[in-house]
Amino acid sequence: MTTDVTTDAIPAAVATRIPGERSRGVWRTVKYVLLILFALVILLPAYVLFVTSFKGLGDATPANAWKLPESWETAGWSRAWEQLGPALGRTFAMVIPASIISSVLGSMNGFVLSKWRFPGADVVFTLILFGMFIPYQAVMVPLVQLMSNLGVPNGVPSLIVLHVVYGLPITTLIFRNYYAGVPVELVEAARVDGAGMLRTYASIILPISAPAFVVVLMWQFTSAWNDYLFALFFSTSRNGPVTIALNFLASGQLQDYSASMAGALIASVPTLIIYILLGRYFVGGLMAGSVKG
Repeated sequence: MTTDVTTDAIPAAVATRIPGERSRGVWRTVKYVLLILFALVILLPAYVLFVTSFKGLGDATPANAWKLPESWETAGWSRAWEQLGPALGRTFAMVIPASIISSVLGSMNGFVLSKWRFPGADVVFTLILFGMFIPYQAVMVPLVQLMSNLGVPNGVPSLIVLHVVYGLPITTLIFRNYYAGVPVELVEAARVDGAGMLRTYASIILPISAPAFVVVLMWQFTSAWNDYLFALFFSTSRNGPVTIALNFLASGQLQDYSASMAGALIASVPTLIIYILLGRYFVGGLMAGSVKG
């Protein structure tokens, strides 16, 4: 025995909901297609880098940029590593202390400017932020003279100092906004218990600062790692970071495209790993600081 179900038996609410669900399904499909297309466009340079790095000297030409290698070779990677290996070590020696020092100093600044107020705190904060809007190119000549007068050696020491100083405005801003959301009662309770500024910072503020530290460490690591302007003025190919070595690799008299592409991939691996491992914490920490203060 069968029962015929007509459209009259479908409730009106269900009947009106079906077109809406179909339209949402179509729109969802369109969004996914657009996202895939955008991803392909963004990944096209990475594809060229990857396939060219495995080509031989005769095969790695601009005319064959989009083609797969005739034979997959790793000689380009070996030549790139020979040129960039020492520079990678110097870059880590520069980036890690610069990121940590600027993050710690920015955390202290943010705590003092948000919770341990003093006369003129807003003026000091404004002057610190002013450093974010000064182009590096505008102060490069006096900066070179200043570093020379201070006697700071070129290479890693100079770059550490520069990245710490120029990283303070953004790190101070992020930490100040983050600490603005910390309840004042915590700081006041610490004062009642006899804790001073440093004890309050170390025992109360620092343990809850992990999200903000992830943000500023990733920001500073990436900025210092990708910097070329400071490295150009304050280092050479013998004592400079990987950006300088990569420039020398790519600007030789004979264009070694496979080694240049392999070098670009090698130089980008550390920052790529950082964002893959800590990317979700970066977004969460950045949003935590953006909605406070």
